This record gives sequence, structure tokens and C-alpha cells, in this order.
Amino acid sequence: MGQFVLINPLCSDTKKAERLHSILDASLKGYTYDEIVTVEEFEKADLRHKKLLFSISLGESGINLEYYNMLKLIRVNRDCFEGSVGGVIVDGNSELFTKSISRELVFSANRSGCTFPGRPLVEGTRSLKNFNIRAQNLHMDNLGAYIVAGRQLVYNIIETEVKKKENPKILMLHSSEHTTSNSLSLWEMVKSHLGGCRIQEISIRNGKVMDCRGCPYETCMHFAEEEKCFYGGPIVEEVYPAILECDALVMVCPNYNDAIGANLAALINRLTALFMNHKFYKKNLFGIVVSGYSGGDLVAQQLISALNMNKTFRLPGHFALLETANDPKAILQSEGVEKRAEHFAENILKTLKA
Repeated sequence: MGQFVLINPLCSDTKKAERLHSILDASLKGYTYDEIVTVEEFEKADLRHKKLLFSISLGESGINLEYYNMLKLIRVNRDCFEGSVGGVIVDGNSELFTKSISRELVFSANRSGCTFPGRPLVEGTRSLKNFNIRAQNLHMDNLGAYIVAGRQLVYNIIETEVKKKENPKILMLHSSEHTTSNSLSLWEMVKSHLGGCRIQEISIRNGKVMDCRGCPYETCMHFAEEEKCFYGGPIVEEVYPAILECDALVMVCPNYNDAIGANLAALINRLTALFMNHKFYKKNLFGIVVSGYSGGDLVAQQLISALNMNKTFRLPGHFALLETANDPKAILQSEGVEKRAEHFAENILKTLKA
């Protein structure tokens, strides 16, 4: 058995897959691995408690049919990756679809138990313009930067581990109203089962929360050196220190028009200044999402894209609790919700607590 399982759905156009194969050869050099290319091989394999590298070659359409056959199995087998750690390399033949395919995969694999380290995605668009900045920083061409990123991802998967603590600190962020919020009611259910944890709750509902103004790099770095931001305010004074101190971040997110609320979105944007000098690979991300109708998966994928793929928070298996409730406090009458909340809390404790 190799150090890795490479899940590399067959691409019918071998010419278009050549660049991805060269990236994989460089990324996995020196490592042993077993490769899965067909849905039949995927179905027969035991992929629990493994190191996994998903690699997907996309044509101009952004579609790989063998990948979608595998995705179906991932979604119906909710423990097929239990205890595994994974990363994703996606290579596309257009400027589109690589990110959307990737966060859909990470969301689905995570619901089936797969943990993803911070920044688990390496994507190559057709032009590789998405590597412009990294290539400049590394003083090499874009293809070289692509190879370096793939190699780093493989290393991160191998080295991922969590240092559990006797009394871990959890930071919960929200922007909801306690008297009517189904999301906060669900959080209270979860919190009641988080014994032995230090829990801090911060509301960014009240007060003026300014969105990121897109400062020039030099300006942002100037403020970042003092762990501040151009706008200052409660995000800098209260949220920044709490994030630096916590072991896990719980985002409590009502679904507003298939997206997280404006205050929480502004908060994520404002984290860039803190991120300049602090990476969050050792901090765990959890999400609680309540939708009035549908679309909780879209909000969860937004958290994955923003905080796991971009801001480097670690994504433990089964990171999100997704529920549907419309009228105020309707969540309290949802059948079986207390058991689901308890199970979610147990997953948090299993992740964090020694």
C-alpha cells in the first residue's frame, strides 16, 4: 500500500490531460501511491483512514464525466472517507470552473468524512494567470510555480495533524438576533454538549462593520504589522485577538439569498490584514447553516472557499451542520434536530479535545 491514494478520474482526451500528469509526476516524486482512475475501481476501494490526492482534468466545458460518476458515490456513501486527509489538484482548459468544481468536491468529500488541510486546492487555469503573483514571488515562470504549489500540497497532506488540548478554545461568530434566530437556537443546542471547552461568542451585528476597501499591498502590510486594519473598529479590537487565541472557529450563518450575511462577509474580507502575518493552518473551521428554504450547501461551500481554501483554516471531516427552518424558532420543532446537534458537538470534541 502506497503513502497516497491518487484519485485521478479518467479524462477521455489524453492530450488535454498531459499538463496535469506532469504536475502530478513532480508533486508525487519520491512518494509511493496507488491510483484510481475509474468509478469501478473507486467503488471497490477502501478509502477510509488514507492520505488522498484528488486530481481532475477538465476540458473547456469544465466537465469530466468519470469524476461525476465518482461524485455520485461520494455523496451517497456518507462515511467513505472517514478518517482520511485529502487535497485537490484541478487542471482546466478554460479560465472558468476549476474553483467551482473544487469546492463542490471538497464539500461532498468532507460530508463523507474527509479532512482537508488549509489551502487544500491547487488549480491551473488554461492560461495559468492565476499563478502570476506566486510566480513573481518565487522568481520563476507560472508553470514552475504551479509545480511548487502541487509539491507543497502533497507535503501538507502528509504532515497534517491536530494537537488536541484538554481545554480547547472555541470562538463563535455570528450576526443574528437572539430572539428570532433559528441559527442561534441551533448553536445553543450544539453548545450545550461542548463540555470542557472554553467558548467565546462575538456578535458583529451591532455597530458599523465596514467592508474591506482593497488597500494597496503596502498599506495593508503597514497595518498588518501591528495586527490592525485601515478601518479599525470592533473587528480589529475584538475579533482579531479572539481568532489568534482560538483553536476552532465556528461560523453561525443564516442563509441570506444563498450566501452568508453581509457582516460576516465583511469580516472575512477584513481578515486579510491579519492573514498577512498569521496563517491559520492549526485552527479548525466549523459551520452552522440554517436555510429558510434550500441552498445550505452553497453557504457551506462559500465558507470552504473563503476560509479553508483562501485563509488556510483546517477543515475537519463533517465540518458543517446544515438545517432548514423558516419561521422564527421553527428549528426547535424540527424532528431529530437535538440528536443531530449532539452528534455535531461530539464531532467537534473528537477533533479538538484530548
